[in-house]
Amino acid sequence: MTVRSQLTLVPQTRFEGRMLEFELPGLETGVAEYAEGPTGATVFHFPKGVAAAVDARGGAVATVNTERFRLGYDRPTVMAICFAGGASFGLEVAAGVQAEILAMRDYNVDWDRIPTVPGAVIYDFRGRDNAIYPDKELGSAALRSARAGWFPLGARGAGRFVHVGKYFGPRYMEQAGQGAAFRQIGETKVAVFVVVNAIGAIVDRQGRVARGNRDPETGARTHVGDDLRDGTSRRKRELEKRRGAPATAPPENTTLALVVTNQVLSYRELQRLAVQTHTSMARAIHPFHTDRDGDVLFAVTTAEVDDPATGFADLAAHATELAWDAVLSSFE
Repeated sequence: MTVRSQLTLVPQTRFEGRMLEFELPGLETGVAEYAEGPTGATVFHFPKGVAAAVDARGGAVATVNTERFRLGYDRPTVMAICFAGGASFGLEVAAGVQAEILAMRDYNVDWDRIPTVPGAVIYDFRGRDNAIYPDKELGSAALRSARAGWFPLGARGAGRFVHVGKYFGPRYMEQAGQGAAFRQIGETKVAVFVVVNAIGAIVDRQGRVARGNRDPETGARTHVGDDLRDGTSRRKRELEKRRGAPATAPPENTTLALVVTNQVLSYRELQRLAVQTHTSMARAIHPFHTDRDGDVLFAVTTAEVDDPATGFADLAAHATELAWDAVLSSFE
């Protein structure tokens, strides 16, 4: 196995290919990768700070600096949110982002200037023969590259080497990536960003399996539930042969998500926005929130507008639709 000490790792921060362009002041996105992995990090930078909430639903969650959200503060203390590969090793990215923000602030360490930088990670070692993970240096590089109005789609950043549709084992999985969607309703703006590395398969708006749980011989994609009910399903037969043996589905799955709006919201509303949007994603990923997934969703507000024409219920409904669009944009 290739180890880090044998390589000189150089962060890649410029990319071509599919891209979402949007306008949401107060948010900058930065992406950095180690091609040698491949693995990467995706950083969402909020230069003026934001209030935030988190909803952790999966049975295998790995996060950093999220405990303070339970205190219910409305103050805009969150300066960045980090998504990374590398399993729990990738949590190091948040430290790199914090260090870079410290440098940007001329090393000011006054108590009220210390940034909150939460993060969450996915496992992306399956299918590669090295232990390279997103580290502090990659986090710093991602933040330095951050800019407004762009987001690379597909196998980029934290979604550089992720897969979906693994319920019946790795042979049925397909590569996915990171996705995003944006909408403006009057003065209100909302965006959803995802990294999809789920045990479940991705389902489109017509109810068809669009990614994952694909038979490598026939190319057919099917619903996990249909396979479990169908006595002639080869997937089910393979599963039954292994009853009493180690589980077929790898315990290496997670979907990460972030909802960003410019609408003024209280902490209670942010928390409900996180819960409602996260719950809605079960329409796009089947099954979802299993004991083998580390699903985490953050919700933040830049609090730039207070638009009475768009109530909270409408905003949340828009966010749930965007989350589905974001998942569908995570692959080609």
